[in-house]
Amino acid sequence: MKKENINQQKRKQNRDSKQKSGTSVSKNKEFAVITYLFLAIFICLMGYMVYFQAVKSEDFINSPYNSRQDTFADRVVRGKIMSADGKVLAETVVDAAGNETRKYPYGNMYAHVVGFSTNGKSGIESNMNFNLLRSHSFVLERMFNEIKDEKSMGDNVVTTLDSTLQETAYQALGNYDGAVVVMEPSTGKVLAMVSKPDFDPNTIAADWDSIISEDNNNSVLLNRATQGLYPPGSTFKIITTLEYIRENPDYENYSYSCNGSITENDFTIHCYNNAVHGTQDLKQSFANSCNSSYANIGLSLDTDSLSDLCSDLMFDKTLPGNFETSKSQFKLTDESPESMKMQTSIGQGETLVTPLHMLLITSAIANDGILMKPYVVDHTENENGIEVKKYEPAASKQLLSEKEAKTMQEFMAGVVADGTASKLNGQSYTAYGKTGSAEFNNNKGESHSWFVGYAHREDKEDIAVVVIAEGAGAGSTVAVPAAKQVFDVYYR
Repeated sequence: MKKENINQQKRKQNRDSKQKSGTSVSKNKEFAVITYLFLAIFICLMGYMVYFQAVKSEDFINSPYNSRQDTFADRVVRGKIMSADGKVLAETVVDAAGNETRKYPYGNMYAHVVGFSTNGKSGIESNMNFNLLRSHSFVLERMFNEIKDEKSMGDNVVTTLDSTLQETAYQALGNYDGAVVVMEPSTGKVLAMVSKPDFDPNTIAADWDSIISEDNNNSVLLNRATQGLYPPGSTFKIITTLEYIRENPDYENYSYSCNGSITENDFTIHCYNNAVHGTQDLKQSFANSCNSSYANIGLSLDTDSLSDLCSDLMFDKTLPGNFETSKSQFKLTDESPESMKMQTSIGQGETLVTPLHMLLITSAIANDGILMKPYVVDHTENENGIEVKKYEPAASKQLLSEKEAKTMQEFMAGVVADGTASKLNGQSYTAYGKTGSAEFNNNKGESHSWFVGYAHREDKEDIAVVVIAEGAGAGSTVAVPAAKQVFDVYYR
């Protein structure tokens, strides 16, 4: 009996010992899991800190919203901004007393794209502020400057802008408000960017109060090339055509008899100047910019599909690139009345676009459907011309298929060969394009003059051009000749 009690006690002790051992192991496992978890978090934090310092820190410092950048000016003289062909577009002049003055040798001509650095910043002066206030002069020279309490020279920003094309575009727009932008479709390099009305960045501090006055309705600080929102007029027929082709594989059989106008449910759309185009196929409708034919096409399109296409073509989205841009607007829905569908199909209604947006669509067509990211800075260099950072071309997205791009190239060639942009025919280059007359004041019948297009010659890169001249009437009368001046200078 005693033996049994002893055995029971031993068994109980063994069970208690095992339970304690299991509890101890369980606690050890929990402790190990927590330890490894905190170790993993620590390693991740250290890894992110290294990544941030090596990769992301410059992006944060270079943000135009980072007010700390201006403290760099205590140690660095702001660098130059230069054209691709070596012209100085902005520089800081230091007098004998050490006073610094920012100078813009070309005044108004580069006002919006180069920008200003007084009373805030804009343009390249804003986007590249950090680079301009960063010095890569020889390290010993910077050390000696620190010892002597003198400033080092900031890096120079070399742009993609071609001074000859910029001057040509500026003169071509003349006295009209509006914009001209020139770009290489194959690279995304912006070769010229003009916006009017403009301002003189040399005197902007003195002129500031009058510029921002409530009595000033000119909006001279607005870069119309990237931020101006306009009805696209007949340039939108590029998009209407693309949608019709997608919905109708037999588009080559399209036919319409134009008598100068079209009426649906008591709403009438007229062709420009009430022109009667007669029987038109799709290419002829596009080349002659026949409003009646395109209003007819608009009534047949699937509204949801057209809306999806516009979304794919970046409407209501931020455009690629480092420019301050407005979002283009497309608002057509299934509930929209037929009158709005007719107007939208010819680029009127509630549709609004920026000139840069239309240029990007055109550039993608010229580049077989691939949109390159637009950029205006080629590289930065130190004061001795030694390259610091190079900016390379980069594809943004496949905007349309290569087959669709080839088709639109044919249509745009027809506009020059037999249509509204015939002033570009018979040159040393082959031009492609679309004109537009965008009504903005129905009561007075006023319209903006549009042209979007590109040109090709075997010995040079293609260039794409967009021109909008506010209140100038038909695209063929002002915008096309302005684009021709740019093409002629580039291909001379």
